[in-house]
Amino acid sequence: MRVREGDAVNDPSSRYESAVEKQIRMAEERGDFDNLPGHGKPLPGLDGPPDDLWWVKEFLRREGLSTEALLPTSLQLRKEIQRLPETVRGLPSERAVRDVVAELNLRIVDWLRAPSGPQVPIGPVKADAVVQQWRADRPAAPERPAPIDQGPTDAAPAQRRRWWRRVGRRRRR
Repeated sequence: MRVREGDAVNDPSSRYESAVEKQIRMAEERGDFDNLPGHGKPLPGLDGPPDDLWWVKEFLRREGLSTEALLPTSLQLRKEIQRLPETVRGLPSERAVRDVVAELNLRIVDWLRAPSGPQVPIGPVKADAVVQQWRADRPAAPERPAPIDQGPTDAAPAQRRRWWRRVGRRRRR
């Protein structure tokens, strides 16, 4: 038996075709690799310096997360305490400021009850101090015009006694 030059036996690439190579060849024949989204474009990240954590940075970018999301809870809380003046600066009312501080304090107390991660000294934030700083940072409110004097009234509210105070006095005697 004579082997010719064009036979498959002499061609080293056609001697053995693995299952993966066969699937790739069939997909190419069907045209599955035509017009892919990145066709003709360079691979991203080839021009930058080599980075061992490239996949972590890519994941954070793709998911829209910051590097602070990877920090332990204690360090996240510490950073939030440091950023609290900027966080409350744009809030419209004292009630909103107190709500933000209360929510942060709840998370701080939860962490203090069951600490995990590095032990960082953290304590609840004083709402009154944050409100005072919030007031100091706000622009001065425009002065309101003085109320118009309407003359004397029959009974001033400060002179009236509430009914429960009268009842309580009677019982004490």
